[in-house]
Amino acid sequence: MAPPLIGALVFTGGAMLLVSGALPAIPGRLRDLATVVPLPFIEASHIAASLVGTLLLFLAPGLYRRLDGAFIATRALLAAGAIFSLVKGIDYEEAAILLGLLALLQWARPAFYRRTAFTADLLSPGWIAASGTAILIATWIGFFAFKHVEYRSSLWWEFAWSGDASRFLRASLAAAVAAVVVLLRRLGAPAASRPSATLTVATAGAALAAAGHSDAMLAFTGDKRFLVAEAGDAFLCYQVQGHSWIAMGDPIGPRAAWGDLMWRLRAMADAAQGRLIFYQIGAEALPVAIDMGLVLVKYGEEARVALDRFSMEGPAAKALRHAERRADKAGARFEIVPAARVPALLPQLRAVSDAWLAAKGRAEKAFSLGRFDPDYLARFDCAVVREGERITAFANIWAMPNRAELSVDLMRHVDDLGYSAMDLLFARLMAWGKAAGYARFSLGLAPLSGLDARRLAPLWAQAGNLVYRRGAGLYGFEGLRFYKQKFQPDWTPRYIAASGDIALARGLFDLNRLISGGRGSAARAPDRCDPLPEGISALTAPPPVA
Repeated sequence: MAPPLIGALVFTGGAMLLVSGALPAIPGRLRDLATVVPLPFIEASHIAASLVGTLLLFLAPGLYRRLDGAFIATRALLAAGAIFSLVKGIDYEEAAILLGLLALLQWARPAFYRRTAFTADLLSPGWIAASGTAILIATWIGFFAFKHVEYRSSLWWEFAWSGDASRFLRASLAAAVAAVVVLLRRLGAPAASRPSATLTVATAGAALAAAGHSDAMLAFTGDKRFLVAEAGDAFLCYQVQGHSWIAMGDPIGPRAAWGDLMWRLRAMADAAQGRLIFYQIGAEALPVAIDMGLVLVKYGEEARVALDRFSMEGPAAKALRHAERRADKAGARFEIVPAARVPALLPQLRAVSDAWLAAKGRAEKAFSLGRFDPDYLARFDCAVVREGERITAFANIWAMPNRAELSVDLMRHVDDLGYSAMDLLFARLMAWGKAAGYARFSLGLAPLSGLDARRLAPLWAQAGNLVYRRGAGLYGFEGLRFYKQKFQPDWTPRYIAASGDIALARGLFDLNRLISGGRGSAARAPDRCDPLPEGISALTAPPPVA
């Protein structure tokens, strides 16, 4: 209750100073004051008190938002306002009210925990003290140099070759205004966020051993930050884009650690004045998101094939058998290249990737999927299709160490093939995964799939369903689901959770910019990504197959 209450009281205190400045001083008090304080100080205090009142009006919303910069500035202004109230007319009633507000504000100090740029390194207390001292010294020197000049109001408006005193007054006012503007601009700006923890090989290994989803491998694309569980056995991937704190998928590690990680990320986003988004979380994370009071929307469905049921026999696999026969006829052969041999193939893989991007008219994405990065690709085994010595298609393999799931990330091929390289890669990888004892194969997400567009459905669901059915010109949403359906998968819903309807709407713009991987994407800024530890490749390679 303290921030909104104190914000309202500070606003009232600011209005009181403005009203006081608009009313005449009590004559008896003013005569007593004139015997001890020179007129210039009284005039300056009158202006300063009104300025303090104005600033308090604008700082009140910052107190409501729990900003530490607003707290520090308000505390200083309340003390200054009390002094100016006394100096401008011995208004001890106003001074007492302001000092009472100052005491209440100081008592509620823990409520103002959101760090701002005002208190960050750029405007550290030492920097503020040094700058303020320099301005005060310069002002004192000016008053000392022109102490022989009698003050009069017309000095502010005199422009003459010999008007040094007038120029000093105007320059001092300009310096003070500039300093106030700089400080006010920093008062509400959130402090730059910093990575909270370093991911170690031990933590990554423990988390992957308990993870059940292959998109945990997105942690190793090199474009994320990490939040590590206190026990060191789980972590969460996220990135900060603009004011949006975006988590990628479910936390990675034992289920018991998920709640604490998700709540900690929310606390970090709240302290940084950011909006929180959990992107592509599964049903297992929904209870925590509901407890947080987040807004939930269905984003799409993921296709997951139970490998114990996968077979190339029967009518359902007719298209896959046809693709295999056409590939065999073209002389194509399937091969899994160990991660240690991948660097030698990178020139050929890049040629295939560049041809695929050019044919599709696309650019590399980021955050929610990998991109063609030599360091990233070298961490994984790679499935390739060859015609002779020529590589015509490839996909890096995501294989969970606990054999819970198998999948691929980048899957690219040249365009001049007489068979479906995707069908061939998927069919052979599924057969390989089944023989290796993997439980599932993930075909990835079908965005906007499974959204119910009934009349009473949420607007988001109706709009998403419309794009899914009619948006073929933008993206083949419906065709993508139709293609994956041939493998007879189980469809698992995926969700987006955000800290409010408006936060969701605004956060989706930041999410799109982040995933685009282009200019301005935080995923492409090295200083905004946590470094990956050495030895990650040992965790991402598939376990040996007996």
